[in-house]
Amino acid sequence: MATDSWAKAVDEQEAAAESISSLQIKEKPEENGTAAYATDSRSTPAKSEAEGENKATDDDDKEDKAAQSLLNKLIRNNLVNTTNQVEVLQKDPNSPLYSVKSFEELRLKPQLLQGVYGMGFNRPSKIQETALPMMLAEPPQNLIAQSQSGTGKTAAFVLAMLSHVDPNNRYPQCLCVSPTYELALQTGKVIEQMGRYYPEVKLVYAIRGNKLQRGMKLQEQIVIGTPGTMLDWCSKFKFIEPKKVKVFVLDEADVMIATQGHQDQSIRIQRMLPKNCQMLLFSATFEESVWNFAKRIVPDPNIIKLKREEETLDTIKQYYVLCNSKEEKFQALCNIYGAITIAQAMIFCHTRKTAGWLAGELSREGHQVALLSGEMQVEQRAAVIERFRDGKEKVLVTTNVCARGIDVEQVSVVINFDLPVDKDGNPDNETYLHRIGRTGRFGKRGLAINMVDSKMSMNILNRIQEHFNKKIEKLDTDDLDEIEKIAS
Repeated sequence: MATDSWAKAVDEQEAAAESISSLQIKEKPEENGTAAYATDSRSTPAKSEAEGENKATDDDDKEDKAAQSLLNKLIRNNLVNTTNQVEVLQKDPNSPLYSVKSFEELRLKPQLLQGVYGMGFNRPSKIQETALPMMLAEPPQNLIAQSQSGTGKTAAFVLAMLSHVDPNNRYPQCLCVSPTYELALQTGKVIEQMGRYYPEVKLVYAIRGNKLQRGMKLQEQIVIGTPGTMLDWCSKFKFIEPKKVKVFVLDEADVMIATQGHQDQSIRIQRMLPKNCQMLLFSATFEESVWNFAKRIVPDPNIIKLKREEETLDTIKQYYVLCNSKEEKFQALCNIYGAITIAQAMIFCHTRKTAGWLAGELSREGHQVALLSGEMQVEQRAAVIERFRDGKEKVLVTTNVCARGIDVEQVSVVINFDLPVDKDGNPDNETYLHRIGRTGRFGKRGLAINMVDSKMSMNILNRIQEHFNKKIEKLDTDDLDEIEKIAS
């Protein structure tokens, strides 16, 4: 499965460009003021001005991982129809492997089944089919699961937490740790939606700024929050009795370990929990650092991995255009603009600076374009993507980091205004595949156009061709008719 290495490389190179304030998923230092108290599962907390758990770092990718995860949650309307195959490694290989094709097979409480259907889930997603029987098993089974955004994993572990809670016991029984306030809030919303017919179960947010009176004990059964505050509530303030916790969920582990301190805080929380507490860990990627972290947190786990999907370029027609400068590339882009605006197109630039310049030039020419830029707030990015998805703008100019994971079915043209390279200037084949994979989706024909403006970029393109063993043809004026056919 793809890793985040390409995003890291691009951000490292962007740091050398003109400084632009980057998006930061963090809160400002806590202010003295009115204390915010715990809420039940049907209320949403006012956002604190003081999460303060994510320190600013020189590596923007650490924050972009959190930002991208939040963005994907905001723009997902439906589950992703992934073709990845699930690989299951059981702690007891002799135990029969159960999977379900319907939620009824799980024998859920009626009010939870009602909540599941109320959220629009008609049948379990691929990861839910395998993960839910493990998470709902008696005795409880520990789980490490790889799952991308949009596959239904949040709903899966929320259903597990709600199923294991005893509403008659008024103390925390399930803890869920997320890397940032915003991601915790998104999970909380899923709990509120799924638990709407189960009002006896209450939820509280363990986020800095949600001040509780010293000496009090929480009565809510589910606590969701960030590692630092959750640790304080368990050890320093004793709001939570860790030995009574039944389920511990650690979500977005790959994002978690990218933030200084979160890894150690999560491990310290885990060590306070009883041995029979169910441990559930989820991560979009399983790099070595994530694996090492997961194995420290989750003893004797079942493991669900996604087998790497072999992506194909067979449905994507690839061209290149020879130019001598950035300005010539812009002129070439304008020449083919009439063809590409028949459908929707994404234009990838190497830096935010170039993306901003290009969007401005296209706008000055009277074209309707959208810009997805790193200094935007996540909510602003989501609004841009929704407008693009609705067809209000036909062309989206963006960088790698901002566009990751965006699926817009109508996109049939991708233009690489800058070819993707890693921090050493070598071709970034994974990023190239990711970029042009935005088109030609669901078996449709797609089009990729690469702008080449130097011997160096021609060399990069040749090496990309060799890597994929796929010829990229030179775009001539005669090919515009072909482009128009594909774009339409």
